[in-house]
Amino acid sequence: MSYNLIALKQQIVEVGKRMYNRGYVASNDGNISAKVDDERVVISPTGVSKGFMTVDMMVVVDMNGKVLNGNKKASSEVFMHLQVYKDRPDVRSVCHSHPPYATGYAVAGIPLDKCVLPEVVIALGNIPIVEYGTPGTDEFYKPVVPLLKDYDAFLLANHGALTVGKDVLNAYHKMETLEHFAHIAFVAQHVGQINVLNKDQVKKLTDQREKYGIRTTAGCITCETEGTCDIPSHSHSNDNFNFQNLSKSDKDKLIEEITESILRKLR
Repeated sequence: MSYNLIALKQQIVEVGKRMYNRGYVASNDGNISAKVDDERVVISPTGVSKGFMTVDMMVVVDMNGKVLNGNKKASSEVFMHLQVYKDRPDVRSVCHSHPPYATGYAVAGIPLDKCVLPEVVIALGNIPIVEYGTPGTDEFYKPVVPLLKDYDAFLLANHGALTVGKDVLNAYHKMETLEHFAHIAFVAQHVGQINVLNKDQVKKLTDQREKYGIRTTAGCITCETEGTCDIPSHSHSNDNFNFQNLSKSDKDKLIEEITESILRKLR
């Protein structure tokens, strides 16, 4: 199946502007591509800000990275894009950027793997950490390969984020979802705690994937896995909470839960 090349170039330009305006990229960071047909891929050029690209700057390459059309050089990470298309025939677009909150988790080496937001559970499942590799080399994309069959979004260690989709907007929207999730998780961790959904709640969500045409089967960590289901959260600012007013059994239960929580963080 072949797609309209001009339309794909226009979509990449539009998504580049959205990424730039949202602060997902700085300077000339990031790259976006789309599969034209089984032999060709159109990709953003290297050395150009994603916010200031034009249709005539787009570069068309074959599946080996040879430039077929375009006056500029293809992105230095073109081979990562090509590898995705080779391993995932269902993918028609790849989006790579450095959104601050998601990249913060990537730098910290923390995957976004908990079942928290319904939209994320349905659309992505979870977002794993991909081992670091030097950008522009085989090292960069090879660690992605084993994860491609199960995931549509990735945190690239010490680098950024990667999403794949059925078209240019679909891949980009997954990047938005990823960054939005990372931002909310960051806020929740700093104002209190992240409350994780239970397995029954998650099943009701993942059962909806087929209805929305979502391919991924990726799961996420439920509160049962964490051992945090139904643990009461007592804020230090809650003046109504008094430990001494609890019954002995409630005191013992609370102490046990707090101890287990501390031990989990130390493991």
